[in-house]
Amino acid sequence: MTDGHNDDVASITFENSDDSVVVIIGSGAGGGTLANELAQKGIRVVVLEAGPRRKITDFVNDEHGAYDMLTWHDRRTSTGNSPVVEKFKEAPTWLAKGVGGTTQHWAGQAVRFQEHEFRARTTYGHVSGTSLIDWPISLEEMLPFYDRAEQKMGVSGTHGMPHLPESNVAKVFMYGARRAGYTKVSQINAAVNSIPRDGRNACDQIGFCMQGCKSGAKWSTLYTEIPMAEATGYCEVRPESMALEIQHNDSGRITGVTYVDRSGIQHVQKARAVCIAGNSVETSRILLNSATPHFPDGLANTAGHVGRNYMRNMFAFLYGIFDRPVNMHRGYVCPGIVRDESEHNASRGFPGGFYLTGLGLGLPYHAAFLDPGGWGKEFSRLIEGYQHTCGVVALGEDMPMESNNVTLHPTDKDQHGLPVPVLNMDSHPTEIILRNYAHKCATKILESAGANTIIECPPMPSTHNLGACRMSEKPDDGVCNRWGQTHDISNLFISDGSQFSSNNAGNPTLTIVALAIRQAEYIAGHMGNNEF
Repeated sequence: MTDGHNDDVASITFENSDDSVVVIIGSGAGGGTLANELAQKGIRVVVLEAGPRRKITDFVNDEHGAYDMLTWHDRRTSTGNSPVVEKFKEAPTWLAKGVGGTTQHWAGQAVRFQEHEFRARTTYGHVSGTSLIDWPISLEEMLPFYDRAEQKMGVSGTHGMPHLPESNVAKVFMYGARRAGYTKVSQINAAVNSIPRDGRNACDQIGFCMQGCKSGAKWSTLYTEIPMAEATGYCEVRPESMALEIQHNDSGRITGVTYVDRSGIQHVQKARAVCIAGNSVETSRILLNSATPHFPDGLANTAGHVGRNYMRNMFAFLYGIFDRPVNMHRGYVCPGIVRDESEHNASRGFPGGFYLTGLGLGLPYHAAFLDPGGWGKEFSRLIEGYQHTCGVVALGEDMPMESNNVTLHPTDKDQHGLPVPVLNMDSHPTEIILRNYAHKCATKILESAGANTIIECPPMPSTHNLGACRMSEKPDDGVCNRWGQTHDISNLFISDGSQFSSNNAGNPTLTIVALAIRQAEYIAGHMGNNEF
């Protein structure tokens, strides 16, 4: 099994002056997948990754230690009325920094978009205060790419891969859900090996899914896509290389990327095309920071949409305490899923839908989710009930709003001299209705399973950061077209969740990977025709 390095392959190095390469900024679900797909087609790729390169053996089964090691700690700040801003003003998002990006710490849930989620504006109609649009692509068009993504990632419960074993949390959660009257109840589809596959182990059921998978069972570009890309001889990965700005020539064509290496030395990597996959905040920031007299408002920002329409999933966390032990720390972290609530039903008072899943966390995260910085007798009582606790998480759609955006701080700079990103996060009124409704549904599940105490947890920093460079049919409505190619600049692409036109009720990673596979075909075809 690969450990995330390509020690058996001669390392390829491209010259900074080589303008035949495609430069990819970021190595997570979008960037890492795109790098492999392009390299497999014989296209020369340079991946710039801001963080270090780790091995599987570097991961630690220690919640706080892993958080400190993996998290993107570069300074950012936030504004807005979201409760996340109130508690986590300087850390409103939770991203991983390093080769593999956030695929190092993601939980592995792999859920497809539904048809109505690609047609949000048509399905939901006018929702006051939102900037909803339909995607310029459909579920039917995405189906073959979802198939390829699931096969690539080894998604359990699809394409002959068995589901993961049922943990105690799964059994309690699904039992309660069925007793509560839900019918679309099953083990969740997860990009975690349920059997040995592709030289990687099956899941060891040890529960540290969000700390970096020490068994390598969970799909991460760190030890799947990236080493495979390097093995072709067409991909070079440069860790600890922070992209600062994107350069263009007098005609507006992209020519390269300025980046700073681990020693603090700046370089310019020339490029035939640039694909940005830095997550919504960093992708927006580099476009805005690349403003020039030719593009005074930033790259790809003629219509003013760069940084706007930022979205995240609505998360609602609840715990139930039972008379008998559950030991939720054992097994896959988010087992079981209820799909009954995922359809759009306007009578509930909010657009879109949500999923309910089980949740099992180690004690440190359990305490943090109960109440960050909690203290006192009541908090201690809840902690003492840890072995008897089972969690439920509701994951739902967040509405795009132009006011939810990424901007550059006018004065504060980071360690590289870049303006600190400012993330405005306001809660749309329907989000509050959705969260309250989801709380009631989760409570019913836990009570139906026999819980004697229910605890509603506060909102936590966003891990699913989407939009801010959305795709649109019309250039006036977004940043990029249906292929992630920016409307303004033909050789500049958005290759991560930033391109989402609207949200969905589930984890976005499977869709990001499917879009990257699809984008790679488009880029390869157009490069072959010398169109950019």
